[in-house]
Amino acid sequence: MARKGRQTLDSVAAGPSLAALREQLEAAAETFVGDAAHLGALMRAMVEDVHRAAAEPVEIFPVKHHSPASAVHMVRRLRERPPKVIFMEGCEDLGAALEGIEHCRFPVALQAYAPEAEAFPSEWTPLNLVAPLTQFSAEYQALAFSRESETPLVFVDRSVDHVFQWMPREGPPPGTPDAELDEGDVAEEGEEGEGTGDTANLHGGAVGLQIGSTEPTFTEFVDVLVRNARVRHYSEWWSQYVEGPTLAADYDTYRHVFFLIGSLLRRIGITDADRERDAARERYMWAKMRAYLREHRIDPKDAIYICGAIHAVSPIPEFGAEAEAEWTITPRTTTPWFYGLVPSSYAAIEHQFSLPSGEIALARSTWEKALAALGLKPFKIPSPSSTAKPTAQTAKKTAKKTAKKKTAKKTAKKKTAAPAGASLAALEPTVDGEPGGGLRDFLSRPPTFVVADDAQLMQWCVDIVRLARKNGYMASTADTIAIHHTANLLASLRDRPHPTPYDFQDAAITCLEKDRTPRKRNIQRICQILLGGDRLGRVGYESLPPLAQDVYDRLAVLGVNIRSTKNERALLDIQNHPELLPASDLLWRLRYLGIDVRPIMGERSLGHKPKQESWDIRIGKHQSALIQLGYEGMTIEQVLERKLKKAAYEPTARAASALKAAEDSLLYLKSGRLTREIGLRATELLTDEIGAADAPEIFQRVRALVHYYRTIGLAGWIKGFVSTGYRHYTTLLPSAFSDRGTSPKQLAAMLAFIFTQEALAMSMGCERSQLLIALDLAEPEDPAKISLLWAAEWIVGLRTEDQVREEFLHLMGHPMLLPAFPEYMAGFLLALEFTPRISRIAVELLSRAFGALPDEVLVPWLPTLVVTLRPLGGQLTQSLLREAGLAFPRGLGELPRWEFPWERELPTLAPVSEDPQTPTAELSPAETALDALLREHPSTLNALASRLGLEVRWSEAAPASSVGSAGQSSPGGRPSPLAQLLAQHPATLDALVARLG
Repeated sequence: MARKGRQTLDSVAAGPSLAALREQLEAAAETFVGDAAHLGALMRAMVEDVHRAAAEPVEIFPVKHHSPASAVHMVRRLRERPPKVIFMEGCEDLGAALEGIEHCRFPVALQAYAPEAEAFPSEWTPLNLVAPLTQFSAEYQALAFSRESETPLVFVDRSVDHVFQWMPREGPPPGTPDAELDEGDVAEEGEEGEGTGDTANLHGGAVGLQIGSTEPTFTEFVDVLVRNARVRHYSEWWSQYVEGPTLAADYDTYRHVFFLIGSLLRRIGITDADRERDAARERYMWAKMRAYLREHRIDPKDAIYICGAIHAVSPIPEFGAEAEAEWTITPRTTTPWFYGLVPSSYAAIEHQFSLPSGEIALARSTWEKALAALGLKPFKIPSPSSTAKPTAQTAKKTAKKTAKKKTAKKTAKKKTAAPAGASLAALEPTVDGEPGGGLRDFLSRPPTFVVADDAQLMQWCVDIVRLARKNGYMASTADTIAIHHTANLLASLRDRPHPTPYDFQDAAITCLEKDRTPRKRNIQRICQILLGGDRLGRVGYESLPPLAQDVYDRLAVLGVNIRSTKNERALLDIQNHPELLPASDLLWRLRYLGIDVRPIMGERSLGHKPKQESWDIRIGKHQSALIQLGYEGMTIEQVLERKLKKAAYEPTARAASALKAAEDSLLYLKSGRLTREIGLRATELLTDEIGAADAPEIFQRVRALVHYYRTIGLAGWIKGFVSTGYRHYTTLLPSAFSDRGTSPKQLAAMLAFIFTQEALAMSMGCERSQLLIALDLAEPEDPAKISLLWAAEWIVGLRTEDQVREEFLHLMGHPMLLPAFPEYMAGFLLALEFTPRISRIAVELLSRAFGALPDEVLVPWLPTLVVTLRPLGGQLTQSLLREAGLAFPRGLGELPRWEFPWERELPTLAPVSEDPQTPTAELSPAETALDALLREHPSTLNALASRLGLEVRWSEAAPASSVGSAGQSSPGGRPSPLAQLLAQHPATLDALVARLG
């Protein structure tokens, strides 16, 4: 597999060592396996992979994501021989995200974000990709070195656009739990330092990329590896058998070990699909590197290539700086990408890449101990504040801190054991032939583990008992001793010379965990906090997008620390401090856009004027959402306006969604122009709808908007919407009554819209004749719709109350129709939404039903009745209860004589006698004057009676003894006050007469 002319390694240690190693591996294969042909071929191929990678002129530096061993050897390599260019596995366009990284607190993640992507499936948008970065990783050390020495650092992997291009279009969208390509799923969030479940969702649904992914994907291989190594997961195996031993090895041995493991994983540890995808990525990376070397005329020996161990031993023809085979890079799509930085955390990284909880914290601990043991000085990205000229006071504080650090470092060198490698002596650089001098010697001896650190283990045992008691566990000094002995016992059972952090964690759980957790945290979570816990990164103010900076500046008036990662409580007394109202408006807009601000007290509704509000603000902890908004606009108002317009104008928009966007623009933007524009769009969408699926939502929103506008003056667009809706729904009524796809609730909402907004619609030119014609054409078959039709006809005067009552009594009296009575009643109760007139008859019919219906009909109907009444709301239900309260007795003493009002016999009135001798009632002077006036001018009442369709018939005048002349009282003959008033202002009666014709 090696290229021609590559017969020896550049490294002296690699020549005879690899040949001897190949012979030993073949001999072992023949000894342990009957048919050693296949195993021997695998061993030879792995050794040749190591040979080929080590002989490449471009120095290949294999790494594993967030590996302390990789970071340590990276520091050593860069300090000994600085390269002229650093190639790194990573999306080539993510370099734009590095701007402003010096203002951040690690861990952070490089992000590429595309709010809209027409070239990809619509369910994928928005596209989001993150690449986490920690300070104890090889990639961070390379980045810090390039910043310090101004060495070019070039990302050479396929672009972010290609990442999504190469994803399969079938299956779940990227970023979901079932998606592939190292993608993360969703978990709950919480406070910093409280374990995995707290900040695990910082990356949201983003696709996660690792620089140096070295995890096997072939499940059977992982199971065999973990079972034989007596570990729980692959990360523990790597830490025990690779990370620790290579940390103590020399640089060449480190490279060869990683090459060997990469070859093993590539050949039998990953699936065929992953192998094909890796080959495409490697073609892309080598094509980019060769092009860069030719363009800048750099000798390949002066370049270093940082990549995952699997990519370091690629068998593709395009491998190497001198390869003749070329690969054509496919073009990107037209998707616009935005690049930036988002905060990350240890828990988010572990959750993104399915690592065990606490893995990143243990890696940081190993890194810190390795630096102390080896005396290495890591590279750091300098912050702008560190380069500023210090003041006298700052200089004193810095001197004190430096003295403390020197003292602590001396103490650490005395007390701290060697990290994940061997003894301190073994960590020193060695030459070939000595321990750690070559790959053959490294593999031919037992793995070197960390020197036992009894003091550290004892300190862990003491601290875990202290934390357990703090969290409610009944722990004592005896538990400390038990945990120590149990940890050593578990290490012996697992063939380990001394306990590892995983053994300690198992021992603590065994000795301290109870059948229930006393408080919030269990022993496993407490162990994770003890061994390092979680660490939350933060993007500095200077590195934030302009939108995020604008939000920080505008919320500064609240007097709370917006940048804090803790929960900040803000109290707004708007009534006494009106200057806080803009901040309140901004907080409501942020909440609408999904930013983590939560109102404790206060509301935002139409017509509501806030007086006091209380907010929980956690913007500093969840910066990612705010940063992503910064990719969509310069201000919150601009982003909000775009989202509202998108909701109203997208191809799948409906009248209800556009009406909601119009209401939201009133609530959050208070923009009359935008509200009118979206309102007109809602009217347009309403005319295109052919069903009543959204009628309930439209009715509720229109009713609220009309009530709001009546207080400030009806806007033109809401008048147009109401008139259009009146005509639209009256046109759809006949088909809605007969269509089985239209539910009774939707039909009731249509009728509610028509009847409640009828006055406004008629003022805009609509006519009731449209409704009368629609009701006349309605031919429902569903019992619920039939009862709704009865209620509608009752309202317009086509049916009387007695007729409605007779229909229901007919149902209750007919055995064949009795089972359908509950359906009729359910539909009739829906009419409460648009007319409270049926409350009294509804109470009557329900009371009759409870008394007359048999149990086999009544009992199954009761749950349906409750479900029917629940959506009506408290106000309509209270009207029913009020009517029921009037029908039933007020006290227990009235119960024996009580009967239903509808069962009482109404008193009959005596017929009016037409005998002229029948004495008439005596009239008061004012009534006498009015009677005389109306008789003197009968045309007014005659016209009114004709208008109402009544027969005009006047009774005889009152006796002359009781009435004088028209408009005069008989005693003094003077005109009454009413007569005087009408005489002075005759225009009123003249206008009334003219009006009545």
